[in-house]
Amino acid sequence: MQNGWGVGMLIVLAAVGWLAPTFNYAAGERDGLPRIGPAPELSLTTQDGQRLSLKELRGKVVAVTFIYASCVDTCPLLTAKMAGLQAALGVDFGPKVFFLSITVDPERDTPAVLQRYAQSHGAKPAGWAFLTGTPAEIRQVARRYGIYYKKTPRGDVDHTFLTSLVDQSGTLRVQYLGVRFDPDELLRDLQALVQEGRP
Repeated sequence: MQNGWGVGMLIVLAAVGWLAPTFNYAAGERDGLPRIGPAPELSLTTQDGQRLSLKELRGKVVAVTFIYASCVDTCPLLTAKMAGLQAALGVDFGPKVFFLSITVDPERDTPAVLQRYAQSHGAKPAGWAFLTGTPAEIRQVARRYGIYYKKTPRGDVDHTFLTSLVDQSGTLRVQYLGVRFDPDELLRDLQALVQEGRP
C-alpha cells in the first residue's frame, strides 16, 4: 500500500470506528505513556501452525503490527524496521518483549508462507510470531485494532498501518500511525514499558 491515506480518509475511518486513538509525543514532552484501555484480545495461528492468544503473552510487552507477505513496498519497510528493533532490544527480546505481525491477506498467507516471510526478514521465533487465521478472524482482529484493509483488483491489499504497544498487564498504551515513525522513539517506549514491569 499504501501509506497514501489522506487526512480525509483518516477522518472517515475514525468516524466509523475503524481507527483507534493514536498518541505521539516529542522527546521530553511526556511523563510516562498513556493507558488507552484493555488491548483487544486475539487468538490466531502462528507461522508454526500453533494457536497463540494475546493473553498467553501476559508479563511481556507486545508490539502488534499488520502486514501481508506479498507486499512489495511498505510492509517490508515496516518489517525491516521491526527487525532492527529486535536486534536493538538485545536480551530483552523474547523474554520481555514480543512482536506480533498479523496478516491482512489470510487467503494467501498460510502458516508456511508466513514462515518463509519470517525467515527472509531474520525474525527470531522466540520473540516474534507471524499470525494468520480465517478471513472472519482477521476481519474481527483488524477492526478491533483500528485497521482498515481492502484487496484491490490487482491483488494488492490497501491497509492502514498502526503499530500498537501493549504492556505486561494487557493494556493498550500507545499506537504509531504509518511506517515513518522514529524507531528510536519506539525503542525508548518499549524499554520504558519493560522498566515499568520490573520489580
